[in-house]
Amino acid sequence: MNKYFDYKLLKKCKSTQARAGLLTTPHGDIETPIFMPVGTNAVVKMLTPEQVLSTKAQIILANSYHLYLKPGIELIKKAGGIHSFENFHKPILTDSGGFQVFSLAKLRKITDDGVEFVDPTNGKKHFISPEKSMEIQEAIGADIIMAFDECAPYPCTHEQAKDAMERTHKWLKRCFEAHKNEKQALFPIVQGAFFEDLREISAKEVSKYDPVGFGIGGVSVGEPIDVKNRIVEIVTPFLPENKPRYLMGVGTPVDLLEGVKRGIDMFDCVLPTRNARHGSFFTHEGNKIIKNKEFEEDFRPLDPECNCPTCKNHTRAYIRHLYRAQEATASTLISIHNIYFLVHLAHEIRNAILNDDFEDFYNKTMEKQLKQ
Repeated sequence: MNKYFDYKLLKKCKSTQARAGLLTTPHGDIETPIFMPVGTNAVVKMLTPEQVLSTKAQIILANSYHLYLKPGIELIKKAGGIHSFENFHKPILTDSGGFQVFSLAKLRKITDDGVEFVDPTNGKKHFISPEKSMEIQEAIGADIIMAFDECAPYPCTHEQAKDAMERTHKWLKRCFEAHKNEKQALFPIVQGAFFEDLREISAKEVSKYDPVGFGIGGVSVGEPIDVKNRIVEIVTPFLPENKPRYLMGVGTPVDLLEGVKRGIDMFDCVLPTRNARHGSFFTHEGNKIIKNKEFEEDFRPLDPECNCPTCKNHTRAYIRHLYRAQEATASTLISIHNIYFLVHLAHEIRNAILNDDFEDFYNKTMEKQLKQ
């Protein structure tokens, strides 16, 4: 840890790997476990920063790949950094863009030097190296930045996964050599696809850098949930206990429960807002779809047990009307609810760990989530 960051492991579950901790950053403390909403373009889609704060979110994400392309890092620097630019003064994390480049399979070329890719919106060529990724993220000014990595697809061969992992490790060394700003914590990323031997090798390799925390990447790329859970089970025992662990791109109620059980502290995902735009909302009894006929005259909140601004002020019938009328406010209201639901679930999980009640909480909550 440097003087700007600290992590305290406050409590461990006696029967699982679940943990409760406190991560200190220049823009505030983060109580873990935590769910982090995704604000790809310096905004959580459909929400203002004030509405994001109403969800009790402690930290949000932005994506350096997207911000590098538009509006460009020079404008963000002139604004005083990402916090001032979007007027969100809690901790912010930036993804390096490695996953976005991975998704541009037909538009990019990967070498040991870095990645050359074509902007899908205008056809312009760009090149991002580990050093360039650090330069971009330093200019953006997030509290936590991610190492530039290569994400292997699912499925892939052992050789493909090994090549991507080894390149990720080479790039990681260059990221740490290029990383200069002590007020930004650089998280390395464990890769290795779904191969147990590679995941162990990668976890041990990235641990050598003694970073503030760790990312676990290469999940949520199409693998079954049991494969994802197994990856986490393999990786976490090889990561230092006194550092936070971030499972990247994962964010359903079941994902949070399963991840925390296996030693994960931080989660992020676009799912809460993406699902909201399709009318899907979380409840304590599993997912539901607002456009369904059953909600036409249902004057209860989206979730009667929820205390979010949406549930305190609006009914299923009203939100269903907005959705069917194609009013954007429907997506906003459901987005507020979905994010609040996951943030609050992480808070409930944390309290259960602190009260030595996690296993019972896990069993009861999981039973409700799977009862559909």
